[in-house]
Parts: sequence; structure tokens; C-alpha cells
Amino acid sequence: MSERIQKVLARAGYGSRRQIETLIKEGKVSVNETVAKLGDQVAMGDNMRLDGTAVPAKRLWQQPQQVLLYNKPVGEVCTRRDPEGRRTIFESLPTPEEGRWVSVGRLDINTSGLIILTTDGELANRLMHPSNEMDREYAVRVLGAVSSEVMQTLRDGVELEDGKAKFNDIQESGGEGANHWYHVVIQEGRNREVRRLWESQGVQVSRLMRVRYGPIIIPSQLKMGRWMMLGGQDLAALYEEVDLVPKVEAPVGRAQREKKARPIRANTTTRPARQKRESANNKPKLESTNTKVKTARQKTDSTKKKPKNSPRIRGY
Repeated sequence: MSERIQKVLARAGYGSRRQIETLIKEGKVSVNETVAKLGDQVAMGDNMRLDGTAVPAKRLWQQPQQVLLYNKPVGEVCTRRDPEGRRTIFESLPTPEEGRWVSVGRLDINTSGLIILTTDGELANRLMHPSNEMDREYAVRVLGAVSSEVMQTLRDGVELEDGKAKFNDIQESGGEGANHWYHVVIQEGRNREVRRLWESQGVQVSRLMRVRYGPIIIPSQLKMGRWMMLGGQDLAALYEEVDLVPKVEAPVGRAQREKKARPIRANTTTRPARQKRESANNKPKLESTNTKVKTARQKTDSTKKKPKNSPRIRGY
């Protein structure tokens, strides 16, 4: 079975489909020694080169689909190399089995929280594509209380310099003294959109954390600057959200499973695989990612009658 070149290369992590299309237009992609053009397809067994370098067939057709969750701290940037020498998120991540990590969206240097990374370019593309209206939920700490009129204005929409923007949902979430917390949901990923929406109403944001992306709520045991692999039902739930099916990997031994699941300084973090084996009477205090994803999906299932453009706050 043959597929479009940009789809195959994007799935293998060589860039987004749009980036691959640009490379094809520039004549940097060839198939069987022939320069490719837009619309060409490639099949297993074809020899492909990208910018003069041979593309391994294993990476194109047999790569394992890995997904991990990273809790980004303030002060790190989401680029692979920073000209100013600032630390990047990729310095904290393990080496993937095949391909490279593709970040599902970005967070600015002053924003912390959940980032999903994957070696599956097709999954990343669908999670970020505007047509899928994927929820991004943030916990926001602002200075001072916000009136109900301002909250309604932010729900209705505000004209920013790059077009109209709004919060699809906004809820109060407590606070003490001058600091007040809110949870907000947006369904697009424009640069600093959450901060700019608050600033349009004269509200100062003092802290911003992403707590959910689509069905994935950041696990409570995932500490700042740490990562953990996603697998099992959690992985299936994420693929199902964008109408994809993950490839099933060949069974591996216990040592390999533990190595794949072990984050940095893993002795301080309980492995999700072990938590599944705990008895109900000896349940650990920290919830596994399976529990988190299942909780988010159960809440979605219980409100199926609500339209997709009316998300609920779920990242508490």
C-alpha cells in the first residue's frame, strides 16, 4: 500500500506535513533516485532520500509509536536549540527508540505544565490541527479578583492584534489574599493567547500552568522537570481522540518495560505499570496516568449530549 510522501515523513517525525511539502517543492526529497513532486506516493521497499541523506526504511514503516508526558518548569524553552543558550525541554528527555521527539504545541518560557511529545508525526499533527478543536486547559493565577462581567467578556471573545480570541470555558478556582486562581480552556494554540486575553482586560497574570491537553490531565505524581511514558489504555485513549489506532509493539521483557517507563530519577516516582498491580485495599496515594485519563474520559462520556465546542473544566 502506498501513501503520500508528506504523510509518511511526518509520521516518522521529520517535520509537519506542511514542512515536508515545502521540502518537496524545493526539490530536497527523492524516491528511487527521482526528485519527488507534490502528490507523489511512496510504498514500502522504495528508496527515499531527504536533502541528500538516505531515510531508513525502519524509521518510515516499523518505528514504535512512543508518547511521553513532560512537566515543563518555568525557564525552559521548547525549541531544540536556543541561540541565547537557555535550557530546552529536549535536554531533559530520554532518547527515543526511533526517530525524534515531536512536541505537541509549545509553552512560552514563563509558562509551566503539561507538554505531550511523540515520535508519531501524524498523531502530533492531528492533536494540533485546528479542525480537531482540542481543549487546552490552564490554571491561571491573577492579581486581584475578576468581575463576572470581565469573565463573560472573555467567554464572548476579544479582538486581539491577530484576530478574535476567547475562552471556551472559565471557572473560579479559589485563592487567598490578592491572588486568585482560575481554570480556563482554549481550543487553539496562538502565541501567548491566554496571557494576552487576560491582559486585554487589564488583568495581570502572575502564574500560568497547562494542566490538560485533550483527554490527558497532567498526573499528580509527575513532578516538575520530570517525564513519564504513556502506554496501555492511556495511549489508546489519546489515539482514539483523533481517530487513529496505535501500532501494537512486540512483547518485551520486564527489564525493557521498566527501562521504558523509568523517568529521570525514577526512584522517586511510582511506575504506572506497578500501580496497576496494586490491590484495591492497598491503593497508593498518587494516581496513575491511567486513572487520570480514565477520569477525564468518563466525565466526557457522561456529558456526550454537550456539543464539542462547549468543553468542561476537568483539570482540577
